Amino acid sequence: MFDFDKPVNRRNSYSLKWDIKDNELPMWVADMDFETAPCVKDAIKKRVEIGAFGYSVIPDEYFLSYKNFWKRRHNFDMSIDWMLFTTGVVPAISSIVRKITTPAENVLICAPVYNIFYNSIYNNGRNILSSDLVYENGEYHIDFDDLERKMANPQTTLMILCNPHNPIGKIWSKEELIKIGHLAKENNVVVLSDEIHCDLVDSGYSYTPFASCDEVCLNNSITCIAASKCFNLAGLQSACVVVPNSVLRHKVNRGLNTDEVAENNFFCCAGVIAALNEGEEWLNELNLYIEENKKVFKDFVKENIKNVHIVEGHATYLLWVDCSKVTNDTKVLCDFIREKTGLFITPGFEYGKNANSFVRINLATQRVNVIDGVNRFKKGIELFLNK
Repeated sequence: MFDFDKPVNRRNSYSLKWDIKDNELPMWVADMDFETAPCVKDAIKKRVEIGAFGYSVIPDEYFLSYKNFWKRRHNFDMSIDWMLFTTGVVPAISSIVRKITTPAENVLICAPVYNIFYNSIYNNGRNILSSDLVYENGEYHIDFDDLERKMANPQTTLMILCNPHNPIGKIWSKEELIKIGHLAKENNVVVLSDEIHCDLVDSGYSYTPFASCDEVCLNNSITCIAASKCFNLAGLQSACVVVPNSVLRHKVNRGLNTDEVAENNFFCCAGVIAALNEGEEWLNELNLYIEENKKVFKDFVKENIKNVHIVEGHATYLLWVDCSKVTNDTKVLCDFIREKTGLFITPGFEYGKNANSFVRINLATQRVNVIDGVNRFKKGIELFLNK
């Protein structure tokens, strides 16, 4: 019903992703190339037709759309009283780090992980403490003994969890999340769960909201959610922070307001309400299209590029690729591939010190670009190995 093959020309549009050289193909930043759902475009057009773009309130329908969507799709009944508006997940994370922790305290992560987490911690004068994910037999898992030791450090007061995990695409099980939650509670560590990629999952798989696991997780968590990744609305600057614990919620609310990241713009609420209330059919088809994109890319790699391994993951539109048989410095590799083929992908070092031999590739684009991209990737690897 929806045409995800339709080309969308984003060049010369102030696009972070596409304002690059004419011969380049960007498959790096987590930004989709598809037109958003028609219901979202219609809702924004109606706002444009008003003609005067003044200050706007945040309507109850905004929070109600999140509540109903999460109830339908994830069987988690969130109270709208738990919800706070924010301009984005990243601004919210930085604000929460400032409000919930004090300078020189440890904020715990599990590397490799979304690179902006590091900025939110380091730029605010807190210490980055990683319980590195264990990469074994081509897959990742948590070292819970190490996680517990690092949570037990009195200086560790906050953990930023990525659920599902960017960049590896892993969906954490309910059992894993409960174990994280109980260890955190026992060690007086608050869990901040970034769940922005949660609605981008392969068929037959589903994510579990951290706060939904049990009462312990519910009452010791702050969750950041948004329609921005799954409906391609990042430019609307809108997200939602869910904080069931009233004491934590008060702190988070004061932090968001103090940092001035709690006011909406003229278009964002209308777009999000339309997406969550009317866009689910579009989202379901999007997930199937992305899943096929992954299959096309993986099948080609399996048949034609023997030196790399794609890590198994069932969430996000990102691929995490092990290039350790090619190089242990993918910064050099990615620069080389971009120079020689025009393919723009992300080196693993940005996601942690244990990721120097990996690359991240974004497949949320038209299939013709996926086919073009994987051929450029093959050419780049071959040229690199034969230089």
